[in-house]
Amino acid sequence: METVYTIGFAKKTAAQFFGTLRKAGIGRVLDVRLNNTSQLAGFTKRADLEFFLKALCDADYIHEPRLAPTRQLLRAFKKSKGDWNEYERGFLQLMADRRVEAQIDPRLFGVPTALLCSEPTAERCHRRLVLEYLRSKWGDFLIVHL
Repeated sequence: METVYTIGFAKKTAAQFFGTLRKAGIGRVLDVRLNNTSQLAGFTKRADLEFFLKALCDADYIHEPRLAPTRQLLRAFKKSKGDWNEYERGFLQLMADRRVEAQIDPRLFGVPTALLCSEPTAERCHRRLVLEYLRSKWGDFLIVHL
C-alpha cells in the first residue's frame, strides 16, 4: 500500500464519478458510509454501485461499516449543526475504541483503493479521518483525495 484514495459522490454526475475512478486506476471501492441504501445515494446505492463499479471500472466493492460513524455521532453533527472539531474528536475516539487498525486487514489496500463517502470534499468528511488514523497506526502511505 503506497497510496490510498478517497472520493465523495455529492455534486458529481455519474460520468464524473466513474470517470475519476477509472482515470485513477481504482480497483476497489471501500464504502465507509453508515447508510448505503438511501434513495438520496442515487447512483451510489449499494446494489447499483456494485454493478456500475464492476461494469464501468472493473473495480470491486466492499462496504465497511466499522469505518463509518455511529448514527448518534452523525446526527449530532449533521442535524444539530455540531462543531467539526467536536465531531472529529468523537470520530477518532470511535476509531480507537473499535481498534480498527487491528480489525481491518492492510492487505485490503493491496490494489488501488478509494474510500467512498457522500461529502463532495474530504476536508470535513470522516473518510479523511479514517485514513489519517490508519496511517498513524500502520505507517506512512500517501492519501489522495479525488
